[in-house]
Formats: sequence, C-alpha cells, structure tokens
Amino acid sequence: MVMPMNAQEPLDTYIVTDPEQAVALLNPLRAQILAHLREPASASEVARAMNEAPQRINYHLKALEKTGLVRRAGTRQVRNLVEVLYTAIARSFVLSETLGFEPETVRRMKEEGSLAHLVHASDKLKRDALKLLERSETGETVHSATLAATVRLASDSERQSFVQEYMEAVRRLTEKYGGATGNGEDGAAFQLLAAVYPQILEGGQ
Repeated sequence: MVMPMNAQEPLDTYIVTDPEQAVALLNPLRAQILAHLREPASASEVARAMNEAPQRINYHLKALEKTGLVRRAGTRQVRNLVEVLYTAIARSFVLSETLGFEPETVRRMKEEGSLAHLVHASDKLKRDALKLLERSETGETVHSATLAATVRLASDSERQSFVQEYMEAVRRLTEKYGGATGNGEDGAAFQLLAAVYPQILEGGQ
C-alpha cells in the first residue's frame, strides 16, 4: 500500500539557476537517477533498473534530495519494511545561462556532462550485452532491439531542434509504456539507452 506524502506533480521543465544543483546534474550517475524518477520509485527500484548497488543509489538520492532536485513522494509497505518513494521535481532540466558562469563555460559544462554520461552509459551497455549474450547461449530467448542511423544537421539551431524533438519522442514512448518503473510489479523491465553524438570518421575526424 502506498502512502502519499506530497501529491505535487513534477514540472515539465525546470530551469536550474542554483550552482549546487547544476553540479549535481553534471554528475552522470545522478543525472541518470533523475531520469528514472519521472514517476515515484524507491532506491531499490532505481538500483535494479540501473544495475547498481542500492546503497550507492540511496547515497546519491540523499544528495539529490538535499539540493532540492528530488522530493519524497510517499512510502510503501514491502513485507516488513517501509520503502520511501522519491520523485524528481521535473521531467527535464535546463541549465540557466544566468548561473554566474560565462556562456562558453556553461556550454562546455553541458557538453562535458553529456559526454561523461555517454561514456558511463556505453560501459554499462557493454557489460549488460555480455551478460545477456551468455544467457542467450544457454538457450534463453533475449528480446532486444537496436537502431543505428546517421542524420545531417546543417546548423546549431537545427542540431538543437533535432535533439529536443528526439528526446521528446523517446520521453512520450517511455511514459506510454510505464516509465522507469514498468507497468506493474510483475512486468519485465527493459533498459532503454538513447544517445545522439557527432559521427566519428576514420582517422578520428
């Protein structure tokens, strides 16, 4: 049974003006945790979805709650334990240009934070793929799908528009099928990794 603490709905977009919140968002793991909290979830649920230790997720959840990016949404009785449910204060976050950093610094912070998240996610994808391959070799059916494509974007504004539309389409799809916590306790959880980055040609160009 879920006992609500705060029925306040998350914002669609939150403009980050606090430097401490900006630093938290630029931590790849914490940014990923926030992505899993678009709907209320416990530390153990997020840990399972991210294939991380619950203690590690709980530590970062406390830090995110302290900065005000995450709030407690209720509690849930699980056997003899009471789990605290958390939710992000918004579905998406945008770093304000008025954070006190130079515009070029803000731009580089955004890019470096995204690239660090990409490295973390790609490492996790490799580890998970090897584990799933081992299960497949034992005869287990492993459902998966991949998509690789190249798009040509002529300007900064076109690139920004593409990324925004792309992420919005992915968000709508994940929300339709239950978000980070799945369609109920008995549903099979699937990981979704979405990435957009410049094409690397031969020779590293």
